[in-house]
This record gives sequence, structure tokens and C-alpha cells, in this order.
Amino acid sequence: MKRLGSFLLYLSLTIVAIFQIFPIVWLFLFSLKDNREIFSGDPFALPSEFRWENYTKVWEGGIGIYFWNSVWITVLAILFTVLFASMATFAITRMKWKLSKLVLGLCMVGMMIPIHSSIIPLFKMFLSVNLIDSPWSIVITYTAYNLPITIMILLGFYYTLPREIEEAAIIDGCSVPQMFFRIILPMTIPVMSTTVIINMIYNWNEFVFVNTFISSDHFKTLTVGIQNFIGQYMTDWGAIGATLVISVLPILLAFIFFSNKVVEGLSSSAVKG
Repeated sequence: MKRLGSFLLYLSLTIVAIFQIFPIVWLFLFSLKDNREIFSGDPFALPSEFRWENYTKVWEGGIGIYFWNSVWITVLAILFTVLFASMATFAITRMKWKLSKLVLGLCMVGMMIPIHSSIIPLFKMFLSVNLIDSPWSIVITYTAYNLPITIMILLGFYYTLPREIEEAAIIDGCSVPQMFFRIILPMTIPVMSTTVIINMIYNWNEFVFVNTFISSDHFKTLTVGIQNFIGQYMTDWGAIGATLVISVLPILLAFIFFSNKVVEGLSSSAVKG
């Protein structure tokens, strides 16, 4: 019975995996076809000729600008979010001050605010400080909106760090900033890697804020810029498929290589908390 149960479990997981992977494989094959094969041939067949020029065409057509905008904005927002969230979590969990619980409560309230309800206030605020059509408006918004969930993930891990480490550091003459950057921060790398992946997925796929705050093409990210690109190649469906593959590839690679880190960080935070 145990073998039968294990067989059925693995069979079910295999079927689910096939259904999950098939759309990605189909999209990749779609991006290597021309319009004739797409509309007249079998949609599930392999391309008669692998047309890698679809990728060259869209990259030279300007999608590279949107791609690199997504890369540097995502990386910068992740650095700010993880650094500020780590500092806030350290202050809340490892230092004694009267308003620590109030600040923690305010951070958690931030998770309850719907994104769409803040677009107009944010637009007015950025307009007053001349940050409309500036990538810094996107970086600031991503950082602020990802802080609550990042702090929540870090909390459980920080609460269980042994106090003896900090006491030993103080005896050795460490200041608070030295203790944080040299001792505490390196110890939280497993759970920090989880927050990095979660922030990356959100920042890379975000659409509403970029579409609202950015109007210049040379500042748009991939999720918004791809709209213009699809309009440009409306009759070339292979090129459209190539743009979609390029847009999902970074997240797919991040998930493949770092999924274990996500599970490890979440489980360690949950168990220790």
C-alpha cells in the first residue's frame, strides 16, 4: 500500500508538472516560428526551421532598453528594500525602545493598503517634487510597498538570534552599526535570500505604477514597454512570442536556481519564530 501510495503521489506530481511546464515550452516553440507555421500548421508541432532571428529582431528593435531598465530598477529597489527592512527589523526585535511595538504595527498595516488606492496620492506627491516620468519614483514606490512583507519575513528569524552574540560583540567594543553590518546581517543571509527572490518577482512583473508614473519610452520597464513593442510587431507573431519569452526568462531562471533558498528561508523563519 505504501508503494502504491508513493506511486500515485509521484504520478500526480508528474502530471501537475507537465501541465505547468507545457505552456512555457509551447511559448518558446511559438517564438521560433513564422506566421505561416503559426496559422497554417499544427500549433503543437516543432518549427520546421528554428528562427532565432525573431530574438535578434526584437532586441535590435528596442526591447533591450526596456529589459535593462527592468534589471537596474529591480536590483536597486531590492537593495534598498532589504537594507531598510533589515535595519527596521533589527531595531524592532533587538533594541529596547518604547515605540517599537507601535512601529511594528504601522509596518504591518502597510500590508493592508491596496495598491490601487494609493496611485492618486502618490502621483500628486511625485508631481509636487518633480519625480513624474523619473525612474526614481518607481524605485521609491517599490521599496515602500515591499517593506512590510520583507519585515514580516525577517521578524521570526531576528527574534530567535541568540543575545549572547550581541553581548560578546559589545564586550569586544563593537558599536551598534558595527554589530549590525558585521555580525547580524551576515547571519541572516538565508532568510534575506528569500526576501530578495520575492521582491524580484514583484518588481519585475509590476505594471500599474510604471504605466502611471512613466511616460518616456527610455524609462519604461519591460512589462509596460512590451505593449508598444507588440503594437510595432502586430503582424509578426513570432517576434511577439520572442518578446514574451524574454520577459519571463529572468523570473523563470531565478525560480529554477533559487527556489530551494526560498523554501529554506521561509521554513527557517517559520520554525524558529
